[in-house]
Amino acid sequence: MKHSPALAGLIDALRTLPGVGPKSAQRMAFHLLQEGRVGAGALAQALGSALAAVRRCERCRMLTETPLCAICENPRRDGTLLCVVESPADVVAIESSGSYRGRYFVLMGHLSPLDGIGPEQLGIRDLEALLAAGGPRELILATNPTVEGEATAHFLSDIARRHGVAATRIAHGVPIGGELEYVDGGTLAHALAGRQSIS
Repeated sequence: MKHSPALAGLIDALRTLPGVGPKSAQRMAFHLLQEGRVGAGALAQALGSALAAVRRCERCRMLTETPLCAICENPRRDGTLLCVVESPADVVAIESSGSYRGRYFVLMGHLSPLDGIGPEQLGIRDLEALLAAGGPRELILATNPTVEGEATAHFLSDIARRHGVAATRIAHGVPIGGELEYVDGGTLAHALAGRQSIS
């Protein structure tokens, strides 16, 4: 069945969301227009407001409504530690752990030449400017443990070395509370390669 132009446009727009296929997008569109019109209006208004107000932090590229995000503005954060992540969601995940008190740099992606994503798209010039300014002494590479994430981490470690900054990689391995029989082979390989001595 062919949808009206407006409905087809809404379905196509919803499909741009991660993990949303054609059937899910159609279900969402029908819900918003059938039973959720009040919520749909609020969603449209909130999206419009966010698009107008939210931008990237001038220092770390995190999403914010002010020139500097709350983390960069916080004088109690350790400026000698700079954690590089792929997305704002990664910052939220690390912050929720409560175990990190340094600053961040958000790449907004990873190196992917086939998709046209190179150093320019990741803000590498901004990162190099931060390193050249002399604040960070350690660059913590917290990119995802994917082929692209590992390539990005390797690329960034070379940049850190050129600026005389120590580069470290977050550990990957068996999750706390996990059982070995349920852990995939790649994760186990990382865990074995990154094993540490017990003192």
